[in-house]
Amino acid sequence: MPRVFIPPPMRSLTEGEEVVEVGGTNLRQVIENLEQRFPGIKERLCQEEEIRPGLAVDIGGSVATLGMLQRTAPDAEIHFLPAIGGG
Repeated sequence: MPRVFIPPPMRSLTEGEEVVEVGGTNLRQVIENLEQRFPGIKERLCQEEEIRPGLAVDIGGSVATLGMLQRTAPDAEIHFLPAIGGG
């Protein structure tokens, strides 16, 4: 199952857990399964069924470019990170 690394500001929703395993073959399924297990987390990650603006998702060392449709491997490591801008 994919391993999701929970950002510190969201750990109150996961009872302090830093890493959780949830099923899903794409990012949408992973987030839906997180929401079932930890109600309220989807609202922190999504806006209108898409990843929140200003939030980047790293899946297996690559930034997700397909949003909620991004595929996740069974052994994927998923990180939700604040997007970094600048120039």
